[in-house]
Amino acid sequence: MKKNNTLAQRLLAAPHILWSVLFIVAPLAIVVFYAFTDSSFGFSFSNFSKLFNDGTVEVFTLSLAFAFCATCICLVVAYPLAYFISRTSRKTQNTLVMLSMLPMWMNFLLRTYALSFLLEDTGFLNNILASVGIDGVSLINTPGAVIFGMVYNFLPYMILPIHSVISKIDKNVIEAAEDLGCNRLRVIFRVIMPLSLPGIVSGITMVFVPSVSTFYISQQLGPTDFVLIGDVIETYFKSSAASSYHLGSAISLVLMVLIFICMAVMNHFSDDESTGGIIV
Repeated sequence: MKKNNTLAQRLLAAPHILWSVLFIVAPLAIVVFYAFTDSSFGFSFSNFSKLFNDGTVEVFTLSLAFAFCATCICLVVAYPLAYFISRTSRKTQNTLVMLSMLPMWMNFLLRTYALSFLLEDTGFLNNILASVGIDGVSLINTPGAVIFGMVYNFLPYMILPIHSVISKIDKNVIEAAEDLGCNRLRVIFRVIMPLSLPGIVSGITMVFVPSVSTFYISQQLGPTDFVLIGDVIETYFKSSAASSYHLGSAISLVLMVLIFICMAVMNHFSDDESTGGIIV
């Protein structure tokens, strides 16, 4: 009977394994292959040495800085929203969660393109500012517009995991903290926030990863000479030069490693803190 169950489990897992091999393992293997080969497909580290010669390090730093800023803003905005949603009734929670996810039903490119119309010099936001006597504000084609675009596109990814964790916190724990003398503010900072740390870590990961590798947002909302690491990778893969795929793969591999390191650090802190109990 156990052998039959094992065989059935393997058969059920086969489609997932095949999917993972075709669309995860195989593409990663191709990227690694191109990253460690030259234009004649001979083994070489030259692609990585070129990263330090054409300003790629500065672009990496800028991309990480912008992703960090966007992630922090998303966390500051999303946590109060997630907490507010979790304090409402179940029906209201479902409605508010659906509304927060509503922009995600539209294509990413269309959302960003529509946002550019709102931020342009004759757009909706500038018209509102002009109506209250604030003229000449340039919102589009600025670094701030790029960060705003990241926050706008990826904010739901921060709200959902935080709300999911907060809504599952046992109310008896909160009542116990209040009985021990905690006011509402201390309950939030000493009970709810430590218990919601796994959701915070998940939200940070889900926002930081796409933010650091994005490219269309910077092209549509940023200055003409503004380049993030996603733009560099796209340029290499669109180029017809013989070594372009190899350089693009090397940059992609380095970016992937940096993202994995950031995720490992975040998960490490999550594991340490989430098991430490509640401080009252």
